[in-house]
Amino acid sequence: MEKVVRIVKKGEDDSNLSYWLSLTEIERLVELKKIRQEVNLQKYGTRKGFQRVYRIVKRKGS
Repeated sequence: MEKVVRIVKKGEDDSNLSYWLSLTEIERLVELKKIRQEVNLQKYGTRKGFQRVYRIVKRKGS
């Protein structure tokens, strides 16, 4: 399958707007979740979870 890219000016792509308006609220949220996962995978890779941060505090008199 060959990918086709079409460049349009902002506001002139009615098919994109029509697609999103045709979805229910739940379907939009599901699609948004998929897009976020794809972006996070591209940006951060397969790394999961939160980064651990440690801070060492030096006490006076010890």
